[in-house]
Amino acid sequence: MKKFENKVAVVTGGNSGIGYAAAEKLVSLGATVIITGRRKEAIEKAAAEIGAIPFVADQANLKDTEALFTSVQQQYGKVDILFINAGITGHSTLIEEATEDNFDNVMNINFKGAYFTLSRFVPLLGEGASVVILSSIVASTYQPNSSIYQASKAALNSIAKTAAAELAPKKVRVNIVSPGPTRTAVLSKAGIDAATADGIFDQLSATRIPLRKVGTPEDVASLVAYLSDDAATYITGSEFVIDGGFTL
Repeated sequence: MKKFENKVAVVTGGNSGIGYAAAEKLVSLGATVIITGRRKEAIEKAAAEIGAIPFVADQANLKDTEALFTSVQQQYGKVDILFINAGITGHSTLIEEATEDNFDNVMNINFKGAYFTLSRFVPLLGEGASVVILSSIVASTYQPNSSIYQASKAALNSIAKTAAAELAPKKVRVNIVSPGPTRTAVLSKAGIDAATADGIFDQLSATRIPLRKVGTPEDVASLVAYLSDDAATYITGSEFVIDGGFTL
């Protein structure tokens, strides 16, 4: 019997990158996995590849989140693993050049969307359930041109710890995973071409990361699976930095 057999998992933003890898890992361990994404074609393709169940939903849209909740409640009646993963970096700008549109886009997905995904799914989280929230090492860094993205992740860390305290009486655990540099499509989504992105990652691994490697989505997925397992039943309210020593 696989360790997550008879468990139901929901992964937001599961059609690519870390969300895709986490969903694939959870499926391989026996879980029934529902993955969400904004683009119907992309989410259905990803689900077919890994054996997950697709659900078209925009984490920034509360009506979509509530529709997702209703569907999961009606079909499964519970959620054992909730991986709140969907997020964007937005545009890099100085504070004085910030736009309201960029602020709203980032905060609506990364913070508001994550918050209300957790909020709405609490009734389906029973004893022993695990919530993992994808943050980032940027939550505790203060680099120029990244104020909005950094603030969105810092806000996530705050609500995750509050949620851990609130849900502990239900024996529901809430933990944070904060990756450092990871080889995903995040740079290309920010408008950087593939060759330039590879050069950035190679430079980081050669000069900035003590373990001399850039993380992969699969590295993060393994940590998400561990935090969702019975081996982690005494862990809640914790942040796990997975960055090869980048922030040492």
